[in-house]
Amino acid sequence: PMYFFLMNLSVLDLGSISATVPKSMANSLLDSRVISYAGCVTQLFLFLVFTSTDLALLTVMAYDRYVAICQPLHYERAMNRRACVQMAASSWLVGIVYSALHTGNTFRLPFCQSNVINQFFCDIPQLLKLACSDSYRSEIGVIAFGVFLGLNCFAFILVSYVQIFRAVLRIPSEQGRHKAFSTCL
Repeated sequence: PMYFFLMNLSVLDLGSISATVPKSMANSLLDSRVISYAGCVTQLFLFLVFTSTDLALLTVMAYDRYVAICQPLHYERAMNRRACVQMAASSWLVGIVYSALHTGNTFRLPFCQSNVINQFFCDIPQLLKLACSDSYRSEIGVIAFGVFLGLNCFAFILVSYVQIFRAVLRIPSEQGRHKAFSTCL
């Protein structure tokens, strides 16, 4: 199961790089700062999908390590192929929903100022600066959703690893502790 999650993580990392680097390289090579509206929407949506899914998947991976170390006898049953696919799919779903909410919320605002973004890619704070309506609620929503997702994932990862360290420190042999720690790090 760990390699299944690592494969998903690799795809996510490749995706997040692919969502930003090609356009920024093209802009650098052509000395251009132009991006279409559709290109900006796509870039922002994909970048948010990949980064938020990445965070959700890292949380799932912490749970995988928790079960492997703290409940090794239940590992086969708890982390079977079906459960792993469901957890990975849930991570992707969280990323897609989170990204759709942010992208939709950002691009529903009317833009009336200059259409120049002083960044190498379309970013929500830069886009909110271009909005001619009050973007305060959108900014608060962006921050609230980001903090909610980030803190929940961080808390789950932290609790998982605290439980892992507690379980490992209870292992009587030095070799057993070393083996258990090596699977986490």
